[in-house]
Amino acid sequence: MSDLALIEAVKNGNSAAVRSSIESGANVNQQDDQGWTPLNFAAGKGNLEIVKLLVENGADIFKVGRDTRTPYMIALAAGRVSVAKYLRELEDAYPGEKPKRPERPYCKAYQLEELRKYPNWSESRINWKEKADSTSGTSDAGSDDDIVFIHQDFTVTKSIWHDENIIFNAVDPAWQEFCANTLKFKAPDDLDLIVANEAAEA
Repeated sequence: MSDLALIEAVKNGNSAAVRSSIESGANVNQQDDQGWTPLNFAAGKGNLEIVKLLVENGADIFKVGRDTRTPYMIALAAGRVSVAKYLRELEDAYPGEKPKRPERPYCKAYQLEELRKYPNWSESRINWKEKADSTSGTSDAGSDDDIVFIHQDFTVTKSIWHDENIIFNAVDPAWQEFCANTLKFKAPDDLDLIVANEAAEA
C-alpha cells in the first residue's frame, strides 16, 4: 500500500477506502509534496462524510500546506458550504491557540448626515491625504450630503481605502449597535458570501 493511500482514497471520494486506510494505521495527517493533508483534499472536494471521518480520527483542522490555507479556507475558496460551516464551527470551538482568519476588506457608502445622527458622533482628520479646504465653511469631514464609508472594523473614512482620510475611529459597542440597528450596516461574513453565490447558481 502507498504511503499516501489515504490521500488517494480521499481524492477518489471513496469513504470505505478512507475508513479502511485509517483502520490500517495510516497517518491521518500525512502530507503530499505540496504539504496537503487528507483533510485539505476532503475540504476542497466538499465531502462532508469524509471530512467528519478524518476529524473524528484526529485530523488537524489547522494543518496547512505550502499555500498556507487551512482546510476551512480551502472549503471556503471551493464554495463547499456545508464543509466550510462544519470546519468553522470546529475552529470557533477549539479551546487552544488558533491562527487568526484573514480579515476581508469591506466598506459601504452612506451620506454623512446619516452618521451624524449618532449621539456621540465626533469628527477628526486622521491620515488625511488631501488638504483641508478652509473656504468651504463645512466641518472637517464635509457637508451632510457628502458620501463617506463605514468599513468592516466600523471606522469611517472619506476614502474607499480603509486607512486613508479617516474621519471617525471612536469605535465602541454603542457605535457598533447604532451601525447595526439604525444604519443596517453589516460586513458580510465569509460564509454569507459563499451561501449567496450558491443560491445565485441554483
